[in-house]
Amino acid sequence: MNVIVMLMLVFLIICAVAVSMTKDLLTSVIIYMAYSMIMSVVWITMESPDLAITEAAVGAGVTTLLFFLALKKIHAIDARNEVRKAHAQEKLGGETEHEK
Repeated sequence: MNVIVMLMLVFLIICAVAVSMTKDLLTSVIIYMAYSMIMSVVWITMESPDLAITEAAVGAGVTTLLFFLALKKIHAIDARNEVRKAHAQEKLGGETEHEK
C-alpha cells in the first residue's frame, strides 16, 4: 500500500477519535468536515470516483452545512462569540457584564 494512503488512513483514525473527544461542537463539525474530505480522497485513490463525489457532496457539503445551521439554531455559535468577547474584555482590563 502506498505511503500516502497509509498516512490518510492514520489521519482518518485521528479525526474519528478527535471528533468523539472534543467538547466544543463547532470544532467537532470542522473535524468531521476534514474527515469527509480525506475520505473522499481515499475513495479516489481506490478508483471509485462516484463514491468520492458523493462523499464530498454529502459528507463535507450538505451534512456540514446542516450541522452549522443546527448550531446556529440552538445558539451554540452565538454563545461562543459572546464568551470570546468577554475574555477579550477581561484581558483589556474592562469590566464585564457580570461585574456590573
